[in-house]
Amino acid sequence: MNLILLGPPGAGKGTQAKMLTEEFSIPQISTGDILRAAVKEGTVMGLKAKEYMNAGGLVPDAVVVGIVRDRLQEADCDNGFILDGFPRTLAQADALQSCLQSMNKELDRVISLEVNTEALVERLTGRRTCRECGRGYHVKFDASREAGVCDACGGALIQRDDDQEETIRKRLQVYADQTAPLISYYRETGVLLELDGMQPILQIQEKMLSLLKAS
Repeated sequence: MNLILLGPPGAGKGTQAKMLTEEFSIPQISTGDILRAAVKEGTVMGLKAKEYMNAGGLVPDAVVVGIVRDRLQEADCDNGFILDGFPRTLAQADALQSCLQSMNKELDRVISLEVNTEALVERLTGRRTCRECGRGYHVKFDASREAGVCDACGGALIQRDDDQEETIRKRLQVYADQTAPLISYYRETGVLLELDGMQPILQIQEKMLSLLKAS
């Protein structure tokens, strides 16, 4: 099964992707991870990406798609894959479609997790991380016994820079401007599944699996 997961930062894509990898025995492919791996391994596309990264520029779509293509040709993708974090733009979606056609592959489903913006801000700004052991908490949904202190090691709990409200709202706006248009794009192709990402995790999983297995 060939899948794409769409959703704004904090929508729970990583959690759902983990479930899907276990259910269908297919790999989760994060473009950030495979980009770093390609650079480290010194592949042809990885070396091209490194040139742009070293110069402080964005890696062009053609190079990113090339790295995705290389990854999709690996043996563990024979039964399918889950793309997480790609495509991000309409141009990337078009390039991915051309890439898949050249490989005689096609998308089975694109899953969009729909989450209220203000709920996302609350979810993300409330995250806290132990400075010492890295354990995660949430001030509202999973608080430590003593405010600001890790239950596990007694270390100080901190709010990461990327969990600051201003940063989060900028990330959500980038998603709305660049990636949200993909929802209409894939709806028109008939492969889109839209799910309420505000439901409890297990309910989302049950609904998702039901829809995927029925398709």
